[in-house]
Amino acid sequence: MALEIERRFLVSGDAWRSHVLWQADLRQGYLLADGQGRTVRVRLSEREREARAWLTLKAPQPAGSGDDDGAITRLEFEYPIPPEDARALLHLAPHELVKQRHGLDLPGGEWVLDVFEGANAPLVVAEVELASAASPVELPAWCGREISGRHELSNAALARRPLSLWSAAERDALFAASAPGDGEPPTG
Repeated sequence: MALEIERRFLVSGDAWRSHVLWQADLRQGYLLADGQGRTVRVRLSEREREARAWLTLKAPQPAGSGDDDGAITRLEFEYPIPPEDARALLHLAPHELVKQRHGLDLPGGEWVLDVFEGANAPLVVAEVELASAASPVELPAWCGREISGRHELSNAALARRPLSLWSAAERDALFAASAPGDGEPPTG
């Protein structure tokens, strides 16, 4: 079974830039996003004049099926598709977001950092994919509050209701606790 085990953190500052290995411009369209946590996403990646694309289905892991920390573990089925198909599917997607993704050279898992653009700017989120939900994570100093499991901050939710539609109070509350060392980010 294909599992995504991922923790996500708000990012403050730009000290992360010294860890960048690569970057890609991403467009993500959501063909389906229901209230049960299931999504069907099309992603188009433009990186160094090379386009690649995927169709992805994500869903909650069935209860009692092992490594089932629902905040960080989900089913994920991802399939490469031709970029031309992705462009056509993006036109069909009712909700879309744009971000620049950076691959990072950090230990403890596969780290990426997303700098959201357009209606979701100035949001910056670091993600680490783990081998198991119990894997320890050593957080860089620029990682702030953990947002794993916060459904309103999932990419699908941000495509439907971007930060630009949040009230000033909601945005202020989100970013007020995102400075490194604020909030309660677990370290393990």
